[in-house]
Amino acid sequence: MLTTMQTRYLLICTLALGLAACNKFVDVEPISDATTENAYRSAADAEAALTGAYDAFHQEYYIWDNINFSDVLSDNYYAGGDNPELFAVDLLNITPVNSRLFNNWSQLYSGIARVNIILSKVPGIEDPQLNDRREQILGEASFLRAYHYFQLVKLWGGVPLVLEPVTSADPAQTNRPRASEAEVYAQIIQDLDFALSRLPDTYPGDASVNKARATKGAVNALLAKVYAQQPNRDYTKVLEYCNAVINSPAGYHLINFNFLFDGSHYNNEESIMEVQFTGGAEANWGPQLLLPPSLSGDSWRKFVTPSKDLVNAFDAENDVIRKNASILFENVTWTDEYWAIGGGSVPFAYKWKSANGWASTNRQYILRLGDIILLKAEALNELGRLGEAAAELNNIRKRVTLPPATAATKEAMQRAIENERRLELAQEGHRWDDLRRYGRAEAVMNALQEIDLRTGQRVNYNMTPTKELLPIPQQERDRNKQLDQNPGYN
Repeated sequence: MLTTMQTRYLLICTLALGLAACNKFVDVEPISDATTENAYRSAADAEAALTGAYDAFHQEYYIWDNINFSDVLSDNYYAGGDNPELFAVDLLNITPVNSRLFNNWSQLYSGIARVNIILSKVPGIEDPQLNDRREQILGEASFLRAYHYFQLVKLWGGVPLVLEPVTSADPAQTNRPRASEAEVYAQIIQDLDFALSRLPDTYPGDASVNKARATKGAVNALLAKVYAQQPNRDYTKVLEYCNAVINSPAGYHLINFNFLFDGSHYNNEESIMEVQFTGGAEANWGPQLLLPPSLSGDSWRKFVTPSKDLVNAFDAENDVIRKNASILFENVTWTDEYWAIGGGSVPFAYKWKSANGWASTNRQYILRLGDIILLKAEALNELGRLGEAAAELNNIRKRVTLPPATAATKEAMQRAIENERRLELAQEGHRWDDLRRYGRAEAVMNALQEIDLRTGQRVNYNMTPTKELLPIPQQERDRNKQLDQNPGYN
């Protein structure tokens, strides 16, 4: 359990990280909230604004709530910890007044607001030093806006499209109705197409530059994911953009799976884009919440506990390499309602390895090649090319010394790819998206045999199709009367 001091530190850290510069690729302080005309007059101002826009990846949603609202929401992890609102996420009992909804909504729109200022102001800056960078800056900003809207549309479906700076508190300007889900996806694709024509494959400089900033590889990877996730899926497009990533002049390729998460090989050849947590003011506080006492140095119950179903999935495949890289068992003194009453052996989420007193340099990948290769396998399978799909799937299995997978039918191959994605991408915020995309969320969640050891009773998740989307935050609906609620929520 978090002490008062730890809670206060976490809040301060969250606020500080929301304002501090997040990337070392420009030697400027970020502009996050500037709105006056004289704040955007030079190339340095434009670069500072862009640094502030990338800083959105240091907010709480991207540090760990993206895991809660994908891996914990699904069959991969339990909530752990002691937060009732996260227990509600785990048990699929989310209501519109859950404060984490409004927190995530606000942070994502805050990121969009920063980008909108760049897209509005940078074209008008008359500084010769900006001439060679102007279009790249606009491309990077468009990628970031697309990425934030992709998070929003996956969580809530249709959301308001805010595409220019808000310069007035007038409700006529600030309160907007929801666009349709299709309209949001169309805007995401428009922004990504804009970015693709303006961004390089690589930037001059070391890997910390190329992995920190939006590139053609990042845009192509996100386009592949968007065309797969939108309701009217286009697997021909998914395949096209996956191939663009795989064949990129940037030279992405798979590396040793253990190197991905050992904390010593970030900015590697498999990474397409990642947040540059470097410690100090640019640190990741998430690992402190997840790692066991032996690594975190504290003794309160930790969050994001691997589920028995996930552990069984690793064991069923004899997937020792990825299991050991993803999960660490340790004896604890607290009660875990699924693993140990009164203490005992409990698993911990382990893709982060170092807590470092709330100031870790461990990272989540924003985009990485392993995800894209499995997405290519999915596209090939959906296009009826089972043999090619198996070859891509087995490229992923080969690097963790698993035997080749075979499937005689499209449906069997889909299940094999789904399972492979689960084992490959656990704790990386993909599982709920996958279950929804495959139309399997209801069947998977309602078939779970999770037993609450305190009662001896099976947990009833009561998953329904309406729960695939989150409720619109009540606090936002109170502010904006034009927002209607998602079906199934009051």
